[in-house]
Amino acid sequence: MQDRFSMQGKRVLVTGASSGFGAHFAVTLAEAGADLVLAARRLERLEQTAAAVRAFGREALVLRMDVADPASVEQAFMRMPALDVVINNAGISRLGTTESLSEDDWDAVLDTNLKGVWAVSRAAIKAWRAADRPGNLVNVASVLALRVGNQLPAYAASKAAVVQFTRSVALDYARYNIRCNALCPGYFVTEINRDWLASEAGQRQISRVPFRRVGEMEDISGPLLLLASDASRFMSGVALPVDGGHLCSAL
Repeated sequence: MQDRFSMQGKRVLVTGASSGFGAHFAVTLAEAGADLVLAARRLERLEQTAAAVRAFGREALVLRMDVADPASVEQAFMRMPALDVVINNAGISRLGTTESLSEDDWDAVLDTNLKGVWAVSRAAIKAWRAADRPGNLVNVASVLALRVGNQLPAYAASKAAVVQFTRSVALDYARYNIRCNALCPGYFVTEINRDWLASEAGQRQISRVPFRRVGEMEDISGPLLLLASDASRFMSGVALPVDGGHLCSAL
């Protein structure tokens, strides 16, 4: 049964692999047998993730990449070995209402969360098409792509766009055996939201989750392996929530 979720013989790119979900995903994939390409802007933090990957006897190539800069993405791809799976994980958030959020903050969120997913996906698809290889894209969206929260207009809009982009890629490239699915985490403690979750407003949000807690990193390992492995070989265009039933909460 476990062999269905094996990543043995696969090489996986994880963007935003220096911390949070990205670092956890890298270690989870290495434990399942994958070799990793780890990309982010902070090389020193990437080296920590790489050490954790290598502890499982797997390869870890570290590359600097700014997903918001398509030229940086293209340069990084020129240095990569052939990939089997790409995890588009890099993302940022800015808190504020539509009127209080600055243009710079809006652009930073959309450039990283949406344009970055497009730029990395485009580079991966080009490589797979050129080599006539199958491919698998897993885009990290959010439950905020499917419902909405307070004071997150740029983040919610970017993640909703990622889900629709995922479906578009799934439709366009199924004929080339390239799959694309989205993972939609609920509330997990990361560097982005740690302070907010500890606040009174954050605690109120947690109380609305049917499980009455935030997710633990291990809670997302199985869903990640499902989408990254051949266990999901007939799945494409899916937005998979991992949220403790939050989307099912009463209005």
